[in-house]
Amino acid sequence: MIRNVLRVELGERSYPIIIGEGLLQQAATLLQEGGIAPAARLFVITDEHVALRYLPPLEDNLKSAGYSVHAYVIPAGEQSKSLSMYEKVMTAAIEAGLDRKSVILALGGGVVGDLAGFVAATYMRGIRFVQLPTTLLAHDSSVGGKVAINHPLGKNLIGAFHQPQMVLYDTAAIATLPERERAAGFAEVLKHGLIADEGFVAWLEQHASELWDLDSELLGKAIFRGCEVKANIVSADETEQGQRALLNLGHTFGHAFEALSEYSRLNHGEAISVGMCLAAKVAERMQLASAGVYARTRELLRRYHLPTAWPHWLDPEDVLEVMKRDKKAVGGKLALVLPRAIGRVELISDVDEALILTVMKEEAGA
Repeated sequence: MIRNVLRVELGERSYPIIIGEGLLQQAATLLQEGGIAPAARLFVITDEHVALRYLPPLEDNLKSAGYSVHAYVIPAGEQSKSLSMYEKVMTAAIEAGLDRKSVILALGGGVVGDLAGFVAATYMRGIRFVQLPTTLLAHDSSVGGKVAINHPLGKNLIGAFHQPQMVLYDTAAIATLPERERAAGFAEVLKHGLIADEGFVAWLEQHASELWDLDSELLGKAIFRGCEVKANIVSADETEQGQRALLNLGHTFGHAFEALSEYSRLNHGEAISVGMCLAAKVAERMQLASAGVYARTRELLRRYHLPTAWPHWLDPEDVLEVMKRDKKAVGGKLALVLPRAIGRVELISDVDEALILTVMKEEAGA
């Protein structure tokens, strides 16, 4: 079995990201190699779609190695990142008898990882957890220790920084994703190139058709480089005091779209895809970015079947109000991650609201 291993360097809390095909079939061995002995009680959190395909064989693998395993299955979708679902999962964890040496396994995509990680961060003031991502999108969300749930007034406003013990990324799971979820995952892969590596962007442009068709070798390289970009940034700025904010390219717009559509009409990747286009257009209007950044960004996203047009059911004024509650805002003043060039971005404070509204209204009327 071919494995690629990265490390997120955080001193005593450093951990590996293991990427390879068929890792879920080796979960028990990998957990033991990562310092989680069979004496630790395991609590798997997953969603109803993932559970059908992956939960029974995972449980069999773990139990055959001597682990005690409990599981909780949540409804699929962003709506499960809620206070009410958090309470239900915490209740199940207490009833399962988890203690401070227990380990939570997050089996699924970004929603599962965020919710399970927040449960782990707050159960008995924090216990270990392992990310077992099953979506392409989760190559981003499973790395870095940001865990959270949503509030009706904004996405990820209730959360913590809680690093996993390890990340086991089984690339075989990606082949089972619907096309819409595949596209959403590529949005985060492309984002990592747009913020930090123009050469990676050129490579993604060159191999768009093969990557969309899930060429195994190329996909492994793309995931590895995306994880590498994020791991390097997280290692330098774990709690987003500076550089880590750059990972939020397109997210201030995108999170507002998600909140206003009640986390149902746009998935995360679709929302940030449109957000990255808007960020590029704002940057060009501010003469921060060179001409052509917007056009190249939009074309790159379209090659991976992602939306780039304004969500027509949203009102720009409403979007702006939600954006002002973003975690990067200070004193109600907007701060946006904007591109200076392909592969180079900057956090710009106090961006002119009138300009943002003008760009959004232009797009809304397009």
